[in-house]
Amino acid sequence: MSSKQTALRSDLALISPWIKAGSRVLDLGCGDGTLLAHLADSRQVEGYGIEIDEANVAACVSRGVDVLQIDIDAGLREFQTDAFDYVVMTQALQALKRPDHTLAEILRIGRTAIVTFPNFGHWRTRLSLGLGRMPVTRSLPTPWYASQNIHLCTVRDFELLAAERGWQILRRSMVDHDHEAGPMSRLAPNLFAEVAVYELRRSGSS
Repeated sequence: MSSKQTALRSDLALISPWIKAGSRVLDLGCGDGTLLAHLADSRQVEGYGIEIDEANVAACVSRGVDVLQIDIDAGLREFQTDAFDYVVMTQALQALKRPDHTLAEILRIGRTAIVTFPNFGHWRTRLSLGLGRMPVTRSLPTPWYASQNIHLCTVRDFELLAAERGWQILRRSMVDHDHEAGPMSRLAPNLFAEVAVYELRRSGSS
């Protein structure tokens, strides 16, 4: 990594090795462009970002990251099928109006999708609900009245959706808030994983 780049967030550090050198990458909700800048520097990827926040768009430009200011919920129709080797979306799935539609579009325009989301089935979340409260946890830190999350799901929910739509799960990583895997999250991910990380491909895609 060049000296111009900041350290990667733990989730981005986890998925970065999943992306092959020299590939074409689209990062949805790319933030300040840290991941794309890192991948360009370390893996010579050709990367593009989608971001709605003006300050983040400006940060991407300052990093030399190609970015488009687009609302993901408005759709990705302008992108051709198989335009990218990877489409990445970290911690944004639960904030979308129709995450199933967006996932289908991601798997249309990308040969491979990498998606992360907070697991609503985690035991702390279940405990809060059992006590009659909406959860505020390390992975869901915002109270219900200020949260952007509108479609939270569990590991089991996500995998059932993938099975229904015929999406292939190439690999997954079940981790804690610091994106480290432990024996309990491997044994019972729907109960003990705080964050789920998936690599997907649509059925029939090579």
